[in-house]
Amino acid sequence: MGRERELTHRQRQALETRRLIVGAARKLFLERGYGVTTMDAIAAEAGVAVSTVYAIFKNKRTFLRKIRSAWLDEAHTREIHEEASRQRDPKRRLEMMARQNRRQWEVGGGMMTIHEGAAAVDLEAAAELREVMGARRQVLTRFVEEMKDSLRPDLNANRASAILIALC
Repeated sequence: MGRERELTHRQRQALETRRLIVGAARKLFLERGYGVTTMDAIAAEAGVAVSTVYAIFKNKRTFLRKIRSAWLDEAHTREIHEEASRQRDPKRRLEMMARQNRRQWEVGGGMMTIHEGAAAVDLEAAAELREVMGARRQVLTRFVEEMKDSLRPDLNANRASAILIALC
């Protein structure tokens, strides 16, 4: 919020236009599907000119990143994960990870629907989805690795990571 106060009126308007367009794209991708939603439809839904949509976003794939980023910001997943990573108590750490995961899916469960729909019709979107999911697995694996000394003796870090990934 502090950063937005430093912006000019025109800059705030531009940010709001971006938010409107991203919201319109998210809505249409969920309702109609990524493959059939056109840039024209997104512009109409947002109430802006098609040229504005193209000038800001270039193509539909750009929306995937913006929608995902907005989703993670709204769910505060990064902040919760960082706080969980600082926790030394393993029980509290896992509770916070569960909270972060629950919050992520409560706020943006439709994001996976959008991404999977995009991946089905766009090879680059499919590659991006594989990359995102791979990065997620790495984060969860690192999370467990950081607390491996707290695991039960009969549970190694690889198995614990696999369990956490499956649960998340």
